[in-house]
Amino acid sequence: MADEKKRDYYEVLGVSKTATDDEIKKAYRDLAKKYHPDLHPGDKEAEAKFKEASEAYSVLSDAEKRKQYDTVGHAGMNGNYGFDANSYSDMFSGFGDIFGDIFGMFGGRGRGARSRGPVQGSDSTYVLRINFEEAVFGCEKEIELSYKAECKACHGTGGKDGEKPTVCKTCGGTGEVVSSQRTPFGMISRTARCTDCGGSGMKVKNRCPECNGTGYISTRKRIKVRIPAGIDNGQGVRVRGEGEPGENGGGRGDLIVEVVVRSNPDFRREGTDIYSTVNVPYPVMVMGGDITVKTVDGDVSCKVAQGTQSGTRVRIKGKGVPRVNGVGRGDHFVTLNVEVPVSLTNEQKAALKAYRDSMSTQPGKKKFFGK
Repeated sequence: MADEKKRDYYEVLGVSKTATDDEIKKAYRDLAKKYHPDLHPGDKEAEAKFKEASEAYSVLSDAEKRKQYDTVGHAGMNGNYGFDANSYSDMFSGFGDIFGDIFGMFGGRGRGARSRGPVQGSDSTYVLRINFEEAVFGCEKEIELSYKAECKACHGTGGKDGEKPTVCKTCGGTGEVVSSQRTPFGMISRTARCTDCGGSGMKVKNRCPECNGTGYISTRKRIKVRIPAGIDNGQGVRVRGEGEPGENGGGRGDLIVEVVVRSNPDFRREGTDIYSTVNVPYPVMVMGGDITVKTVDGDVSCKVAQGTQSGTRVRIKGKGVPRVNGVGRGDHFVTLNVEVPVSLTNEQKAALKAYRDSMSTQPGKKKFFGK
């Protein structure tokens, strides 16, 4: 008699009855990764959900069994129909690629592991602080950094008296050691880094006393770095071959010089444009005239039109930041603010008072108050 407590297999996997093989496979893979016993040791509920999902997949992934299930439901899945849900050794046969993915999540190699050949070294990072003008126009900087240099005693082999490394017998050159464990769900493989060779796959019998078998020694190195004009805060410069050393004959990684640009009290940058503010005497704003504006190229003359209002922004073309690896420069935008004097001579006060009085007599103008 069929087990009335069993949930519908499509419901278990969370797919529709018209689901494709790929959709069924993906649904099972997600559930298997979620409830796999290795992720929940001792959790009986997770184990039960894993078994339930696996049973559902073993039926719906087989065209003949799925057809039987769609026709008669769970009743068609008893021993008379060639399937026993409790026979897990049979149920998990044919799950190879899915379990290969799952075991890979636990550190397993999966299929097709090979001996390790030359491995490129990792990139390293150096943070360089420069000022605003250096970022605008570019510069050349000499930096000093920690550097793993090739050991002169063993010439990078890591072996005493020039002994060359051979393939590690423990891991067979893979850099990994695989162990297998039989579980109710079949054989599960786990992979760990080989401790004999440190994961490199190669090993020397007698370590070089100068570098302790690493093949390199830590030192300090000074190099010159060219910072391109227009570089912005947070951008970096790649210096080829100055990073971490590789393994098994692999080349060095690169050095990434990350730039931090100091702020400037006179300028603010947005992209390739520069912004600043200038206080302009009131008579110049009213009657117009020329003012001097400070830019990254030095002082330049700028015309102020008659009747310019406070807060007006004026563009000075081509005085911004150069475009990195491009052509031309951005612009400089200067905001004109009225400069209010804090002290006046008697003559200036009299002139200003006369101006105020003349304004108050004009039709439609509000009267000014004060002495």
